[in-house]
Amino acid sequence: MALTLIITGGIGWWGAMALIIERVRSLMNPDYEIACDVNPLLSCGDVMLSPQASLLGFPNPLLGVAGFVAPLAVGVALLAGARFDRWFWGMFVAGITGAFAFVLWLFTQSVFVIGVLCPYCLVVWAAVIPMFWATLMWTLGSGALMPRGSAVQRGVARLMPFGWVFVVATYAAIALTILAVFPTLPASLGWL
Repeated sequence: MALTLIITGGIGWWGAMALIIERVRSLMNPDYEIACDVNPLLSCGDVMLSPQASLLGFPNPLLGVAGFVAPLAVGVALLAGARFDRWFWGMFVAGITGAFAFVLWLFTQSVFVIGVLCPYCLVVWAAVIPMFWATLMWTLGSGALMPRGSAVQRGVARLMPFGWVFVVATYAAIALTILAVFPTLPASLGWL
């Protein structure tokens, strides 16, 4: 669990920071060509200009740069042998669940409303998805969140070896949705 949090937290932080760097560079120089503007279907710049990119009045990646520090810190603490109370895990799972829900909302906005995909956003999404499923399953199945021996804990403990299936299913649902909405995307990338 510690390594999962460290790896996914690091990848998510990098993606969010890359978005902030691109945003700052584009604000400093209006002629700057944003590095993640690949083609009309893959464009961070188009997404950055949308109202959804600043949901709380400031760029969403700032939430990521600040928020991904928590899983990194928890992962390092777990690696060092730290133990946390049930209330802590409840708050942590709530935060990770909020991040997962936000990613799903951003996905639907990007695909169905804005009509453009942001490559660095995809990196952040790709990090949050396994972070969410691993955290949820581990906290419920290990007894960190639910009392050991409870029906929920025993049931989730049986599912824990198959947690990767939830991650793959989420990735597959997103990929299939993207391909259905943007059928020319593979050709635009030279994949066909």
